[in-house]
Amino acid sequence: MPNSVAGDFCAQLEDLRRKLLALPSSLADVPWRDGGWTRKQIVGHLLDSATNNRQRFVRASLDGRYAGPRYSQDGWVAAHGYAHQGWETLLAWWQVEHEILMAIVERIPAERLETQCVMDNESPVTLRFLIEDYVQHQHWHMKQLWAGEVMD
Repeated sequence: MPNSVAGDFCAQLEDLRRKLLALPSSLADVPWRDGGWTRKQIVGHLLDSATNNRQRFVRASLDGRYAGPRYSQDGWVAAHGYAHQGWETLLAWWQVEHEILMAIVERIPAERLETQCVMDNESPVTLRFLIEDYVQHQHWHMKQLWAGEVMD
């Protein structure tokens, strides 16, 4: 049975999915602010975040600890060439990545939520914190995606 962290995680990702799919495709190649990433690049960054956090969530859950690298966001976004990907492709990737994350989080035993996780030389945080922070990170970037638009 999923824990309450999983229930909240899944509900919030479903809300974010709905908002993401409602974003006008005409904004895909438009930077969210002067000098900022395009909406495509932001969605790509969210894909990178999902990939990095998938490893963290699984390793922490299985191993009872996690220690790994931080994420070099500009390098990853450039390496993937998200600005040149199709908008519909990026949206489909986002949905699949988040279906995978939801399945993982639903299967994390409640006692593993307090697992210590360390990225590089930063202070340790719990797996619970990483999961909750992941959703907040998605919300933060959703505001950027919708910058200058009316979000329902």
